[in-house]
Amino acid sequence: MRDITSELVELVRITSTDLPKSIQEALDKARAVETEGSAAQAAMVSILENVEMSRRNQTPICQDTGTPLFFVKYGQSWEPGALKTQIRAAIAEATKRSYLRPNAVDSLHGKNTGNNLGDDNFPTIHLQEIPGDELIVDLMLKGGGCENVGRQYSLPDVGLGADRDLEGVRKVVLDAVYQAQGQGCAPGFLGVAIGGDRGSGYLVSKEALLAGLHTENPDPELAALEQRITEEANTLGIGPMGFGGKSTVLGTKIRASHRLPASFFVTISYMCWAYRHRTMTIEGTEVKYA
Repeated sequence: MRDITSELVELVRITSTDLPKSIQEALDKARAVETEGSAAQAAMVSILENVEMSRRNQTPICQDTGTPLFFVKYGQSWEPGALKTQIRAAIAEATKRSYLRPNAVDSLHGKNTGNNLGDDNFPTIHLQEIPGDELIVDLMLKGGGCENVGRQYSLPDVGLGADRDLEGVRKVVLDAVYQAQGQGCAPGFLGVAIGGDRGSGYLVSKEALLAGLHTENPDPELAALEQRITEEANTLGIGPMGFGGKSTVLGTKIRASHRLPASFFVTISYMCWAYRHRTMTIEGTEVKYA
């Protein structure tokens, strides 16, 4: 199998230093709706200046360069073991080049490895075999602040009056946004998983965030719920960085999974304004980044 370590290093560089155009456009719109001279608008101005500076200087968008989450779909000519080895080598090299800050800390002793390599779960690598010979690597860099405010609910939730239906889902997702306040570095994005078990719920909620910001949900009911949650979250008055205002959530993506009859979990992964997600596709000798 060919060595694509250098291509993976480039994927890390782009993801860490160059925010996707669709996300920047959403942030531009958020700045425009905030009141002139308000703390909320000032926060958005600072965020957008930071985005441009990072792109120009090829430096990380945020001082918390996040947990590297790789979602890899590989064809028959690719070896999963070799891919994992090369991804880990690329992470170490990207850290050496300062595209990432050393973040892998031993939970028992507090020692930082210095190269972003920990056990098999750091960086996180999800591998899925697909037909053909194509390789698709999605990389998400998820900051600790927004990861900390992710939540999981088990319906029914008597305290919130949330039953096992889409109205109950709406109530708990909005509660998660309210509980986060400014700690998740708003304005943020929501990945929501309905169903599954506790573990798969968090995985699917993160996979939901891989969908393009303007990608329409194929299920009309979920598409309508996504829009409603986004609109209602922006009436909570939390605003950019918790300073108050109209821009709290810039997008919501929902996926539903099968579940056991006894369980009805709703899992929310919150993504901060630094929505760092890029895709590398290799088909034959052609390498594309998006």
